[in-house]
Amino acid sequence: MNVDTTIELRSWRQFATLAEHLHFGRAAAALHMTQPPLTLAIQQLEQRLGLLLFERTRRSVALTPAGAALLEPARALLRQAAALPALARSAAVGESGRVRLGFISTVGFGPLPNWLRAFRAAHPRIAVELREATGDVQLRAFERGELDAGFVLHAPGMAPGAAQGLDALSLGIEPLVLALPETLAWARAPRLRAREILAQPLVIFPRVITPSLFDAVLAFYHRQGATPAIAQEAIQMQTIVNLVSAGIGIAWVPQSVMQFQRAGVVYRKTGAALAAPQAETSLVWSAAAGEPAVQRFVEFVRRELR
Repeated sequence: MNVDTTIELRSWRQFATLAEHLHFGRAAAALHMTQPPLTLAIQQLEQRLGLLLFERTRRSVALTPAGAALLEPARALLRQAAALPALARSAAVGESGRVRLGFISTVGFGPLPNWLRAFRAAHPRIAVELREATGDVQLRAFERGELDAGFVLHAPGMAPGAAQGLDALSLGIEPLVLALPETLAWARAPRLRAREILAQPLVIFPRVITPSLFDAVLAFYHRQGATPAIAQEAIQMQTIVNLVSAGIGIAWVPQSVMQFQRAGVVYRKTGAALAAPQAETSLVWSAAAGEPAVQRFVEFVRRELR
């Protein structure tokens, strides 16, 4: 059976109204039309579908099995069509829509869970689609138009910006702390010494993930006249901490990662004397993006920071 897919909403509205009243005269009155045009419209609809929707006698009108099967889908279609203008107005002012949001694992240890909960409560018609990804992966996704916004980690003042077609909002700066295997004799010493830190093999993220932060860690070693012995690279901070627990080496991680407790790992702040590297987290989004829902999310984060 070849079904004409160009049937107008008006035809489905006429069908649904007649199905409700099961009387051509009353249905025509409800549609503010006369009976002959309604009779003709139903006949044309049946011809397009290639089947009968109503059984007619001189005294009654009843739905056929095919008509009964189509009634609820037709009503749903009419409800959706009626909702379209309000949906468009809602999307135009950012009350509904979608935000494709990238995030790094470290922001999950910070405010992100509470922010998502609060944003969804305040804007239930905006869908937030989460994608955990490192900074380099997020930048490529922005280039392909697959992300609207993202949380990235970098050295202070080195957020992706105009060169990448992005705007940025800083969430704040935090020091890097040491994740140490508890088997080290000095892991819990009252004061950490530079020579002991520098002598340990290093577990670190690959430079390609966040070049500015990788370079900041190496700059710390260079200031001390040393070059780190990189024992292992890993992408996720949780993996880095797990490798420290295994005794592979020590690691520099953002202070927020201290919330990730792992047996066999001791977190230590180095103090002002050692001038530990710092990390900054930023929310970035496409500078050319005009989606109101994305702007709603950016403004929400801005207010939360205040």
